[in-house]
Amino acid sequence: MKIELGLTSFADNGDMVMPDGTQAAVSNAQRIRDIVEEIELADQLGLDIYGLGEHHRPDYAVSDPVTVLAAAASRTEHIKLSSAVTVLSSDDPVRVYQRYATLDAVSNGRAEIMIGRASFIESFPLFGYNLNDYEDLFNEKLQLLLKINEHEVVSWDGKLRPSFDSTGIYPRVEHGKLPISIATGGTPESSLRAGAFGLPITYAIIGGNPRRFTRNIE
Repeated sequence: MKIELGLTSFADNGDMVMPDGTQAAVSNAQRIRDIVEEIELADQLGLDIYGLGEHHRPDYAVSDPVTVLAAAASRTEHIKLSSAVTVLSSDDPVRVYQRYATLDAVSNGRAEIMIGRASFIESFPLFGYNLNDYEDLFNEKLQLLLKINEHEVVSWDGKLRPSFDSTGIYPRVEHGKLPISIATGGTPESSLRAGAFGLPITYAIIGGNPRRFTRNIE
């Protein structure tokens, strides 16, 4: 079994430490450019994957990870490029697939999607979604994304996402399917959901002893 090593970033935009040891505020634009350089360095050092978070608030620089990852794709050769996470509940599964299929093309097959329900909820009112539909939005949109990943022509009859009939979704991934996983902060319910969908799971162990996740993994 191969162990992969990589980095993830939320692109938080706090004060940065300068070479002379002082701290200085960095603009969102500069932070994004720095992240592209960081991904390039990670590739040069032989890391396997870089995951980039999505947020819609002033203290985080990246609201669209795939655009930043696409910029990094042209400056890297081997490292896998993933979201960490894509907030699928407040996004559209068709556009998510199309964007990452495009990233897969420009990176020559290195795109991955890490799906999550978000540690913050600002994207729900921003894009007009009701928080009362929190669970249903995620489950329904994940079903549609997985269907699109499997089939070129898709029909969809949903409750929270508009239906469509026998429609081709393009561009397609050049070889096979997009790798899709579920990311969670560690609730047992999220582990059960990943198992029910047959998807890999990523645990965000931000603090504490990793042994506490044993029950969820089992």
